[in-house]
Amino acid sequence: SRLAVLRSVDAPDTRNLAGRCECRTVAFTVRDEFLYAMNCHCSNCRAATGSAFKAFAGIEREKLEVTEGADSLLVFGAAQENHTRCGVCGSLLFSVVREGAYVHVALGSLVEEPLLRPTKHIFVGSKAPWFEITDDLPQFEEHGT
Repeated sequence: SRLAVLRSVDAPDTRNLAGRCECRTVAFTVRDEFLYAMNCHCSNCRAATGSAFKAFAGIEREKLEVTEGADSLLVFGAAQENHTRCGVCGSLLFSVVREGAYVHVALGSLVEEPLLRPTKHIFVGSKAPWFEITDDLPQFEEHGT
């Protein structure tokens, strides 16, 4: 496999969230321990999702485990920096980022509700001109760190 399937270590006080693609070929679990969550409006995220923005949450890579369909993954990019999709239906599941140490889980791929919600909008300087942000979350022209 082009992407190492990582196993998570279960802690009794933290739950795992289920995630999947549209056609249900690929399934994964991820710990409900997200470190950050945001809505990215950059042109790459808009193109990757076909939407006005990508809602995602970041977590250490070892806390995500592909449980079904690992042989059906479509990895766009390198092992340490990529977008990982279902190779059957094309659903964006997660992106491997920050030199392979973290994953940005597409919140739309989660079956269950995470504790952490997006806390800001990033790259609003390149947002879709037809989309209006109507919530009160902070907005950043670029990455917002």
